Order: sequence, then C-alpha cells, then structure tokens
Amino acid sequence: MRAAPAPVRLAAALAALALTLAACATAPAVAPTPPPPPATEPAPPPAAPPDAGLSPAALPGWNEEDHLAAFEAWARNCDVARDPAARVQCARARDLQRTSRPVTPSLARAYFETGFTVVPATTGDGGPGLLTAYFAPEYEARRAPDGAFDTPVLAAPAGWTRGQTLPERAQIEAAPPTGALAWMRAEDLFFLQIQGSGYLTFADGSKARAAYAADNGRPFVGIARPMAEQGLLPPDGTLGEAIRAWLADHRGPEARAVMALNPRYIFFRLDPDDGGHPAGAAGVPLPARRAIAVDPNHWRYGDLVWIEADGGNLVGARGSYRGLVTALDTGSAIRGPVRADLYMGRGREAGEEAGAVRHPLRMWRLVPRPL
Repeated sequence: MRAAPAPVRLAAALAALALTLAACATAPAVAPTPPPPPATEPAPPPAAPPDAGLSPAALPGWNEEDHLAAFEAWARNCDVARDPAARVQCARARDLQRTSRPVTPSLARAYFETGFTVVPATTGDGGPGLLTAYFAPEYEARRAPDGAFDTPVLAAPAGWTRGQTLPERAQIEAAPPTGALAWMRAEDLFFLQIQGSGYLTFADGSKARAAYAADNGRPFVGIARPMAEQGLLPPDGTLGEAIRAWLADHRGPEARAVMALNPRYIFFRLDPDDGGHPAGAAGVPLPARRAIAVDPNHWRYGDLVWIEADGGNLVGARGSYRGLVTALDTGSAIRGPVRADLYMGRGREAGEEAGAVRHPLRMWRLVPRPL
C-alpha cells in the first residue's frame, strides 16, 4: 500500500496510547489488545447487490495503488472470508496465481476491478472515523529477576474463562508472582500488554513470542490524556515513545501509579519465534501495512477494505495512509463502522510510526461479485 504522500498493534499502536491509550492498537497506537477470535462468527453486515456500488477504479488514489502488493496480501489470506461470494473471488485469485506466472500489476488491478464493487462505510453523523496503528513490539527479557527486569510476565490464571472479571492491574501487580514466564522492564511489559502480543529476546540470544492468553475483564483506559492533564507531558507530546521514556525515567512507584490508571491487564503464553508476524483474531499472520483491526459488529474477518486517512495531528505524523487492506484482527478499543487500527509490522521502527498515527478516516467495503 502506498501512503499518500508516504505511508498498525510508540494498542502503537501508539496512537492508542496517544489519546485513547486498542487491543486492533495505539500515544501507543490505539493499539488493540487483540483477544482471540470470538466464539461465534460476527453477524454479517447487510449484503449489497453486485451492482449497488461503484467500480474500485472510482476510489480516491486508486491509480497510485500498488495493486500487485495488494493482490498478493489478499490472496494469501482471503480464505478466512466466510461470505460465499468472497470465497468465489478468493478461488479466482488463487487460480490467477496458478495460471499467470507471474501475476502482473495490470492483471492484479483488473482482478479487483472486475471482481468487486465498492460501497462506502459511514458514521452515524456522516463525519470521518479514526485510523490508528499498532505493531508487534520486540523487547529484551530475562529468565529471572535482574535489576530493572523486575516485572513478571504472567500466564493465564488456572481456570480462567472469557469474560471473567479479575482484580485490576494494581492489585495483580501487588500480589507475589507465581510461575512467571519471563521478567521485563515494567514500561516494556505495559506496552506489550497494549499491543496484545510481541517478541522477547533473552540475554542468551534466544527468542520467544509472547502471545495473548487471557485478560482480567477490565476496560482499557488510555493514560496519555491524564498524563497531559497532570502536566507530565505536553498536550502535543503524547506519542508512545514520549510516554515510554517518561515511564522509564520515573521507573518505580511513580510510573506504576500512572500505569495503574489503565486497569486492564493481559496474561500471556510463550511460543517459539518463527521470524514472521503475529496472527490476528482471524487466526492468520498479519501482513504488514495490509491488515487492519476492526469492530466485528460492523465488519467480518476477510473483508477487503479501502482506507483513506489524511491530516494526522500528532507530532511526526505522516501525511496520509491510503490503500487496500484486509480485516484480520480486532481489539477492545476498536469500535464503530469507520474505525480501524492498521498493523504496521514488527519492531521499533514500526512502533515509532504507529505511535504517530491518529488520522481522520474514510473506509469503503469492496463487495465481491458472485460469478
């Protein structure tokens, strides 16, 4: 996807932390703290007849899109879609890959223009929605407490069930840890919990993926706004990196009191690091810059979406983000029909960019044509 002029998860997601700080996360992006897939498939949105929308060629910026990159990302994950027409178009994409070696940019463009129509998503008041971003963080960790690495990464409580309400963050952190999976700096764990998953590197060079395992059932509360209101940070200086730096500089009771403003707490499991990207709520690895977290009350996993987001107001923000993405994730802070959290990728650079994403958003659903 090409940004215009230059273009998710420092929920990094740090626009989530930025003013909302999320799971789809992000100060740190409105990073979603992505829960696993819902137990039941979200209710499908009203189906639009094949001729109800415009051609994708009418989308703003369509001519500048990298159609081949969009096609490859969609074809890789389109089988998560459950809509019959989407499955037809998914099979068509896979057939095109088999019969055309290679698929060219012009073939990819023609695939979208002949296989989909476009319907805008709208807010209740007709105004713009909100784009934030998140990423997969990479942090140092230890196998045992070691200096600043004094905060345990905890496994899911025995017998935990989804929706169960557990003590708030401050109470959990005050209790003696049992069975810690790893030990991290407090501010790093805080950001890892905002993102919902990430990668750990231990002192011996070994790596692991920290994957979401459970939560305490408490609502996510952003700390950027109260930090600005208390004069801890300037109103325009609440990017994720600024928040993380403040927490590191005030490590100890002062920083813990600020982090406790967010009562939500995430528990993890450790998996091998395969060198790829984490899986979203749809159960497939997230393609960087081509996946979004959405509200499953308004979108379904596998939906193909065109986003256009201009005019971000955070310091260091890029001008705009525009392109084809697939709905592959969700998050506790992602609510509404025109709300998305863009997955930026893995590591520090992705996190720094994600933290500056807080852009007014327009979205269009690409409705698959049945053949």
